[in-house]
Amino acid sequence: MTISFRIGRILGDRPFAEVGDPVLAVDDEDRGLLAVAGTCVAVAGMQEFGSTAPVGVYATDDLACRALLRARYPVHAMAFHPTLPFLAVGTGNYDGGYFFEGELLLLDLEAGTTTSLIEHELGRQVLGLEWLSEQELRVLMAPSDDWQDKDAWSEGQVAVVYRPDWRAVPPRSLTGHDLAGPRVAAPRADRREDARQTVSGLSTHWDPRRNVRAVEALSDGRIVATLDGVRLESWLPSGQRQWVVRDDAGGGRDVVIAGDERSAWVGLVRPPWEERAQAVLRLALQDGAQLDHLTPSGSASLVRCADGLPALAPAGQRGERSRLRIRRGSRIYFRETVRAKGEQHLGPVETWLAAAELESIPLAERPREPTAAETTRLFAYSWTPGESHFAGPGVETADGDLIHAGTVYHGHGLQPGGSFVVRREVTGGQPTWVFRTDRKATDLDHDTETVYVTYDDGEIVGLDLRDGNVRWRRHLTVGAVPVVASALTVTEPGRLLIGTTDGRLLDCSTV
Repeated sequence: MTISFRIGRILGDRPFAEVGDPVLAVDDEDRGLLAVAGTCVAVAGMQEFGSTAPVGVYATDDLACRALLRARYPVHAMAFHPTLPFLAVGTGNYDGGYFFEGELLLLDLEAGTTTSLIEHELGRQVLGLEWLSEQELRVLMAPSDDWQDKDAWSEGQVAVVYRPDWRAVPPRSLTGHDLAGPRVAAPRADRREDARQTVSGLSTHWDPRRNVRAVEALSDGRIVATLDGVRLESWLPSGQRQWVVRDDAGGGRDVVIAGDERSAWVGLVRPPWEERAQAVLRLALQDGAQLDHLTPSGSASLVRCADGLPALAPAGQRGERSRLRIRRGSRIYFRETVRAKGEQHLGPVETWLAAAELESIPLAERPREPTAAETTRLFAYSWTPGESHFAGPGVETADGDLIHAGTVYHGHGLQPGGSFVVRREVTGGQPTWVFRTDRKATDLDHDTETVYVTYDDGEIVGLDLRDGNVRWRRHLTVGAVPVVASALTVTEPGRLLIGTTDGRLLDCSTV
């Protein structure tokens, strides 16, 4: 099916948007290029499913992004090839127990493709790069591991890799022999301040925005959003930001607009290692002033129910994997894990789709939070025997079905086809249809005909609401540069608001 997908407005656009907060900047004066690496960005929630580190290559005359890659590990080194249109990128980190893992990447600035060069599955943490000639690349790496090696954190291993033509280097072709070399001192320098000064010298308008978590439209044309480092912000129809409430501790996650549109409830997100209790705030939509504050009894998702009022759905103890967020539900739905009697931490568990009837919870000005006595287990959460299905975003349809995303894992991570979107009847839980892919869904919503699903590789897919067949699919781009959606809201049939991992808000249409 052919559609006309159009981005009408872009809010939050600015120079160096693709990289967020810069950690490293390297220039090529002869070609008028600047490579900027940014901090790692979690695509699907507070590092729950890993993160990517963006690297953007910009023209210094107009600051247009010429190429972009997203690395699996933090970036420590970059070097432009002296003559070829290549950028070498060194990444890596410590795995927390033994290895210094990472990648040596080669970004083709003309084709926009990236090649990972190290043969070993874990790779090596690359700390420094320097082109000695057109054929020779000097590579400084952390030791392969820290086993009984007290100097592993201050020393490295240096190798000079020779290739007669770097345009013909195959993926995974650098062997241990290629990377062998002497130990040298290798201090881990922090170049973030230098990088910030570099980008500030080219533009005073850059802003390290990142990870839009939720986006909603108001009837007067304003758009509000939550994102990392921001509890809530409001944008005027003119495209100017009206106000912003910052939050250095984490930022906003869920948002529910009050019926009179004078205030909004915002659920804050906190890093999983922080012991501070989750907070839910009520903010005035006129200026962002705080009007109320509450602390849920446990981890919870803030959702807008079918009656337009907010509720707190228990989110479990597994972070994003147990956080089922059903919008516009006629009940408060959540994923519940139940252990066998007498089993505290070990033993088999059962997972259920549970719900609380809205009528059973007294109305109040604050978001409703169900108690155990008010909830009922509806049916097994996993419909396939032997598979453990984890949670994701979802919505209730006009006829009472649930459409939600989720994931299935094996010992090596997400299993093939382990990302699903399912439509289920709430009477017995059997799927009406299931759509499977190999990438995790970041958000979803629907209109009268289409379910819109965004994925962590930048793809957006339109599924037929009735049968789940693919109506269309495409990868999101802004100025021909790929972007990844992290939030999605359908405001009316064919109109989508999309928030991206680089902090931009896209006002889109499909008609």
